[in-house]
Amino acid sequence: MSTDDKRIREFAYQIWESEGKPEGQEARHWDMACKLAEAEALAPAKSVKPAKAATGKSPATKAGTGTKAKSAAAATPGEKSVAPKKPRAPRKPAS
Repeated sequence: MSTDDKRIREFAYQIWESEGKPEGQEARHWDMACKLAEAEALAPAKSVKPAKAATGKSPATKAGTGTKAKSAAAATPGEKSVAPKKPRAPRKPAS
């Protein structure tokens, strides 16, 4: 069995499980798994960059600002800046 067949079999099994393990759907699951495996093979490979060693200094300190407060621009790569959400407009009454 080739590596592709093993990957297709894994996809088909995951699809079968996600649908509640129905009987009589093998051909449809296999077809879906083939399409997933083909799409996966055509997708560009993501390069994995090695993680940098932690120095214990925040980016603001490295930049020479002397403060330890983190702004949105000085956030470390693993952190996301969180802006407050805008309130939603109230629904219009049904006519």
